[in-house]
Amino acid sequence: MVDDQMSYAKDKPYNDLPLLPPALELETKPVLKKSIAACAKLAELKGIAEQLPNPSILLRSFVLQEAKLSSEIENIVTTNDDLFRAASEIVGSYDPATKEVLRYEVAVWTGYERIRKQPLLTTNLFTDLAAIINGQPNLTVRKTTGTKIENSRKEVVYTPPEGEQIIREKLTNLEQFIHDKDDLEPLIKMAVVHYQFEAIHPFIDGNGRTGRIVNILYLLQQGLVDLPMLYLSRYIIENKNEYYRLLRGVTEHLEWEPWILYMLDGVEATADSAIHKIRRLITLLNETQQEVREKLPKIYSKDLVEVLFKLPYCRISFLEEAGIAKREAASKYLKKLAEIGLLQSVKAGREHYYVNARMVEWLRE
Repeated sequence: MVDDQMSYAKDKPYNDLPLLPPALELETKPVLKKSIAACAKLAELKGIAEQLPNPSILLRSFVLQEAKLSSEIENIVTTNDDLFRAASEIVGSYDPATKEVLRYEVAVWTGYERIRKQPLLTTNLFTDLAAIINGQPNLTVRKTTGTKIENSRKEVVYTPPEGEQIIREKLTNLEQFIHDKDDLEPLIKMAVVHYQFEAIHPFIDGNGRTGRIVNILYLLQQGLVDLPMLYLSRYIIENKNEYYRLLRGVTEHLEWEPWILYMLDGVEATADSAIHKIRRLITLLNETQQEVREKLPKIYSKDLVEVLFKLPYCRISFLEEAGIAKREAASKYLKKLAEIGLLQSVKAGREHYYVNARMVEWLRE
């Protein structure tokens, strides 16, 4: 506890969580310098994404990877194999963690479609996303008492605000801050929004995952990205202790600058990683198109190759749904692709599915 935060105690509900905007200078020289670098990297990401012949090739896998990583932060762990098999609706039973990760994916797409139709970040949207993540259609903001955030040693490190009215008032203030026409740099504002959402902790569960979806929706709303393809979850996993330490630094000591710098570093590093990943995917697509064109000219089409890269596990029905071929011909196409080593045939129940090993490797990079 510090002089500026006399009302804060980690084991008592933080009902005096300050409203936004913070009552101190956020755009310090180090923050502005880092913001410029992060914005430049985002602009580069937008440019490289435009080189993709079909963005849907990239999006499903990116969103699924984010769903997996964001869930890992909350100790909900599944494997790429289970996740992509389930996403491809391949026969089999899946553990609760995989099902929960797939709900996160649904929440991302729901938020993306809502923002496209109406670019507003509201309490209702946050609640709908958390409801999907938790699998509880009637979920609403916390009404019960006793919510506490503990560390791995079961020590209380933070107690969020309590009382439905107080939580809703702070969420209303957060909405106003998001949509205010101020001069604050958008990426700096995103860092503030993320902290405040996590500090309010409005739901019984799913706050971290909901807050990370809010990050990408804010970037979309601000036009900093055109597609939901930049996620900070991997960066947070790699710097998890620092993430929680800096969140507490804002709460306990009003240390905004280190927190904002951390988030800006995350944006820059994540955008850079996404750029390299997209470039690698474009190379893989071109190489695969060339190989199919040379070895199987009778079945080659650009659309066929693109279907193979939408998900690493391909089913006959994927080719049917894309209008490439009817079932019998689609089956023959995939078998031929397996014969030349581009795909690996695997049996699941009565059906075969086909693994794009190059894409599996790309996902691991």
